[in-house]
Amino acid sequence: MNITAKTKLYALIGSPVAHSGSPSMYNLCFEQAGMDCVYMAFDVGEEYAEKAIEAARTLGICGMNVTMPCKKAAARAVDILSPVAEATGAVNTIVNDGRKLSGYMTDGEGFVKNLAVNGVKIRGRHIMLIGAGGAAAAIEAQCASDGAGEITVFYQRPQYEKSCRDMAARIRELAPACRISAKSLGDGEALEKALGACDVLVNATSMGMKPRERECPIPEEIRLRPELAVADIVYNPTETRLLARAREAGCVCIGGLGMLLWQGAAAWKLFTGEKMPTDAVWRLLTERIK
Repeated sequence: MNITAKTKLYALIGSPVAHSGSPSMYNLCFEQAGMDCVYMAFDVGEEYAEKAIEAARTLGICGMNVTMPCKKAAARAVDILSPVAEATGAVNTIVNDGRKLSGYMTDGEGFVKNLAVNGVKIRGRHIMLIGAGGAAAAIEAQCASDGAGEITVFYQRPQYEKSCRDMAARIRELAPACRISAKSLGDGEALEKALGACDVLVNATSMGMKPRERECPIPEEIRLRPELAVADIVYNPTETRLLARAREAGCVCIGGLGMLLWQGAAAWKLFTGEKMPTDAVWRLLTERIK
């Protein structure tokens, strides 16, 4: 790589970032596209996030990805928010056009694309979403924006109830036709009722992620309907306990690695206006988690 004064800079901010695969992914894309650009990761705590984003203007950083714990601070720091970023109050992608900073949230877009390439459509469907964190909010907002008919959110802890209801109110403004409700994961009756009615079941928590592979958000005694599509945002392991149960039940199963790929592809499109070389990136991602 020959870096000169003309080389354009893109960056990841958040903390920690030493483990991130984003530099490898985007630098591979820049190399394949023959673009004079470089992507670097900067360890930035939440308290410095807004200053780091403001520095992008001064330094001419062309684009940024934002990871935890800086996503909400990023939403405050940019000039323009996409509708989904505004609804979630969080940003994971920033584009600097030389005049203004625009903030986007591509996690939900990556999730919906991952469903689509696996043959699952969300328009008019009932989505059962387990989780109340940032990823869950992004998925909820994107599914509503893309035409989901109903979304039932299950939160794990009582302290998430208010934030879930506040999020539901914002999404009703974004997508008035989508019916939104929030319930406790501990409400067994509501859980079974939603499982009996939904079309797509989504785990947007860390349950099942290494080293918690044996955990599953759905109690073992509850059988999954074979007509369900079951998606998990966890990508390591590639098959979680939830997905293993779904496969045994005959469900369509969708792992989290595709979401990682497609949210990155959405950010790449915002950065460059080009399609990401997804085949090459997929090989890179699968190699990293072996």
